[in-house]
Amino acid sequence: MSSKSRPYKSPAARFVISSPSLELCPDLDGQPELAMVGRSNVGKSSFINKLCKRKRIAHTSNTPGKTRLINYYLIEESWSLVDLPGYGYAKVSKTEQGRWQRTLEEFLLERTPLLGVLQLIDSRHGAQPNDKQMNRWLMEAGVNLAVVMTKTDKAKKSQLAKMAASVRKDLERTHGFFTFSAETGEGAEELWWALKEWRDGQRTTGKAD
Repeated sequence: MSSKSRPYKSPAARFVISSPSLELCPDLDGQPELAMVGRSNVGKSSFINKLCKRKRIAHTSNTPGKTRLINYYLIEESWSLVDLPGYGYAKVSKTEQGRWQRTLEEFLLERTPLLGVLQLIDSRHGAQPNDKQMNRWLMEAGVNLAVVMTKTDKAKKSQLAKMAASVRKDLERTHGFFTFSAETGEGAEELWWALKEWRDGQRTTGKAD
C-alpha cells in the first residue's frame, strides 16, 4: 500500500442495514467489502466516522459490547465497510459470546464479496491474547488482513513507538500496518488511499508493512 498521504474529499457514505446473521446480510451486487474486527471499545464506530468524514454515520458508545450486529456502510455506492461484533467483552453470557463468535466466523469464512479485514488494536493496550488468537485464526483461514492501531492520540509518542513495535512483532498481516486517531485524524488520509489501492486490486498479497 502507498505510504503517501494525500488529501481526499468527504466521500459519499450511508448506513445500509444491521444484520443479525450472514443469511440476512444485504445483496449489493457483489461489490467489494472490507470488514473490521477488534475488541469491544476499540473504536470501530469512531473509525468509520472519521474515515468517512461524518460525525454520526456510525453511532458511538462508551459501553463496550454495544455492536452485536453486522453493520453495513456503503461508501461511494461502490464498496462497503462492515462493522462486525466486537470480541473480548466478558459482561455478557457465555451463550451470547458463543453466538457472536459463530457470527464472526461464518461471515469471515463464507461471505463471498469479502475482500479483506482490518484488525483494529487499541494503542493504549497493544495486542491482547484474544487479539493474537483472532490474528492467528484469520491468517490460518487465508483472510487478507491489515492491522490498524487506533486511539494514538491517547498515548505519548515514546510509549506509542514501543507499543507499535510490539504489535508489529505480535501480529501478522498481508496488507500493511497503520496508526490512526479518530480524534485528530492522524493516519486517515494514508488509510483512505491504501484501502482504495486494495479495493482496486493494485496490490498483491504477501506480508507487508
